[in-house]
Amino acid sequence: MQISLNPGSLTLDELQLIHAGGAGALTLGAAARAAVRASAAVVQRAARGDAPVYGVNTGFGKLASTRIGEADLAALQLNLIRSHSVGVGEPLSPPVVRLMLALKAASLARGASGVREEVVDTLLAVHNAGLVPFVPSQGSVGASGDLAPLAHMTLALLGEGEFIVDGARRPAAAAACLREARLPPLKLAAKEGLALINGTQVSTALALHALLSFEPVLESALVIGALTVDAARGSDGPFDPRIHALRGQPGQIDVARYYRALLAGSAIRHSHLEGDDRVQDPYSLRCQPQVVGACLDQLRHAALVLLREANAVTDNPLVFLDDGEGEAGRPPGRPKAGRAPSGGSERSERGGIILSGGNFHAEPVALACDAMAVAIAEVGAIAERRIAMLIDAGVSRLPPFLTPDAGLNSGFMIAHVTAASLASENKSLAHPASVDSLPTSANQEDHVSMATFAARRLQPMITNVARILGVELLAAAMGIDFLRPLRSSAPLEQAHAALRQRCPAAMHDRYLAPDIEAAAAMVAEGSIAAVLRALPHRPALWVPA
Repeated sequence: MQISLNPGSLTLDELQLIHAGGAGALTLGAAARAAVRASAAVVQRAARGDAPVYGVNTGFGKLASTRIGEADLAALQLNLIRSHSVGVGEPLSPPVVRLMLALKAASLARGASGVREEVVDTLLAVHNAGLVPFVPSQGSVGASGDLAPLAHMTLALLGEGEFIVDGARRPAAAAACLREARLPPLKLAAKEGLALINGTQVSTALALHALLSFEPVLESALVIGALTVDAARGSDGPFDPRIHALRGQPGQIDVARYYRALLAGSAIRHSHLEGDDRVQDPYSLRCQPQVVGACLDQLRHAALVLLREANAVTDNPLVFLDDGEGEAGRPPGRPKAGRAPSGGSERSERGGIILSGGNFHAEPVALACDAMAVAIAEVGAIAERRIAMLIDAGVSRLPPFLTPDAGLNSGFMIAHVTAASLASENKSLAHPASVDSLPTSANQEDHVSMATFAARRLQPMITNVARILGVELLAAAMGIDFLRPLRSSAPLEQAHAALRQRCPAAMHDRYLAPDIEAAAAMVAEGSIAAVLRALPHRPALWVPA
């Protein structure tokens, strides 16, 4: 499959395809190429001029007042990449690196960064060849861009960095990756190194990776939560649409709709419509639409923020073209050059102006990721409470700890402890990263976003939630087994059967850790989510119905 990048208009579906490695070739249209050429011409004229222009013929950060001669401009950009390739830690995963390459190419292709077509073409060619630059995961504070990780990505394009080949780090020169893909090492011109490493593409890619990875986990949480309702012989009354319409929260309304569809036709529910002396269910059952729906609303907001950021131009300085450069040089929605404001952060050139600003500051991404972290933690927290309810015979009216011979057997007693430990761990990880700013670059960069860590810490949180839900899936399925011969709804029986194909019922104590990992894998990989996705007329997850 081929995706023609439309800079500024990437969709979430396209990003998901790139993330999954199913995009095939990424291409760029003629209109975008004209804008790239026009902005590059403005920068090249500035590079030949006498006046200092930040990032073009000056040093960087605190060294911005240092003027660089024309003969050293190429060396300036190369030195920038070498000196900034100082990341540490485990490498970013291939899906994240694929997104980085695509997002950086799409941003530069909007024609506001002043780079040549060769730069964009190299990014696309590396993606299309399936090459994965080695990019350490730690070392960015998310302001002045994701400098260190993007520098590592760029260094590989220059033939000096490293690639991941068959799971191992290989020097770019020794690995011959570029040569085998018939790609010459990129040679940088004025401003191009800065344009490549300024920007929020790493934090945005990490955040999108988390959003897309959490989708099947969240869908599984809805299926498993419904299964727990039936296992505990809970009521479907709290999911009545009239209740949720009065509040008007779209996520809550949609989650309640999911639960009604998942529980419809359950013989277990029908069996206790009358004669049940319980008046109300615990909050972990009846408040699922209110809790998970609120989480869904937060994630939907984050998806909108991240989609905007994926389409944004976030390097610095930026080039704004005069009308004389033609319509292709100023795409729809792109402001024209106009007159340069007074001050020292701009430079007028024939064909446009160069303005220095701060789009590289990743605060929007950091705040979105902090909201995602809280939502992810809450999905796991309420799932842990449902497990606690299931093993408590006084509440669930199931055998104690979900074992028929409690005392001789401990059942799910310690499986719940595992879930509790993971939920507690997520509470710590959910602490907002965006409030922890440390000044860098001799106080030139005196407020930073910490967006890269804010996004990176989401992945272990998602893994924790998948494991909590794996424990709940096993526990809820045991609850259903104890209610036989009564049967749940068709969708929930499908989920139960899928689990039982991999994990038999635990009617006595046995080694349960492999079952937890197997159930967690079903949650993360989408086997349980498939039940939800098969529902007719199901509301879209990331877009309110």
